[in-house]
Amino acid sequence: MNSLIGMILKGIGGFYYVETKEGTFECRARGIFRKDGVTPYVGDRVELSEIDSKEKKASIEKILPRKNSLVRPPVANIDQLIIVASVCKPNFNALVIDKLIAVAYSNDIKPVIVISKSDLNDPEKFLNMYSKSGVDIINSSKYDEESHKRIRNILSGKVSAFTGNSGVGKSTLLNCLYKGLFLKTGDVSKKLKRGRHTTRHVELFPIENNGYVADTPGFSSIDISRFNVVNKDELKYCFKEFSPFMCKCKFNSCNHICEKGCEVIEAVNKGEICRSRYNSYVNIYNEIKDIKEWDVKQ
Repeated sequence: MNSLIGMILKGIGGFYYVETKEGTFECRARGIFRKDGVTPYVGDRVELSEIDSKEKKASIEKILPRKNSLVRPPVANIDQLIIVASVCKPNFNALVIDKLIAVAYSNDIKPVIVISKSDLNDPEKFLNMYSKSGVDIINSSKYDEESHKRIRNILSGKVSAFTGNSGVGKSTLLNCLYKGLFLKTGDVSKKLKRGRHTTRHVELFPIENNGYVADTPGFSSIDISRFNVVNKDELKYCFKEFSPFMCKCKFNSCNHICEKGCEVIEAVNKGEICRSRYNSYVNIYNEIKDIKEWDVKQ
């Protein structure tokens, strides 16, 4: 066997575990990747060489062209980004969610919001916040089997990555969705009021109908100026609820920040665009407006 094509399910300690039609192989990446500053990602389609079929060991010879990739979480070739946000413990962080939505849209990835822990507090305010965003949003808790069915339907046949702040319940939700995963979970720190990192690396798990789900390490913030950069001129298109109003602005070059005759700002003032979403747009725009190509962390 000279070569074999597969997909990276997990990378840890310099080893990559690649699923192929011949089984899962433990692989090292060729030195050329390190020399070229290229890192294989979970989800990458790769070509294997130096294949030992008996020991199930091989080398990663080539990374096949990616349809997309994210730096944080470090995944490639995904169809959906499942953004998990809790109503409390830790508190709902709209700016982080809106950054992740923008990153997803800018990489041709479908964003989906899952509101977790809705049994602990009323999620209505957060559901309303995204009602005009064009983003699918699901209200859920670990006891709500109907929401679990809906999420499983969305995940079926797709490659999806779960992401969000530490402690929002990504691993708990996945354990509820798929009983055989047994992912490690943790509690929210009472002192720090945020979650502890229980997921240490990204791993893809096969699910029904040829789908895959990835649990990813949590975080307390996302630095969009260094990771997963969105072009400032494209940012406005990542806020889908702006679309009906942008074409009515006085100036074609309107950035919807403080320009006269801006219909987006007018729509915010009239309550036709959620003010929280607009505030996130302004914060993200100001964060990325002066980014130079050489400042981006690859």
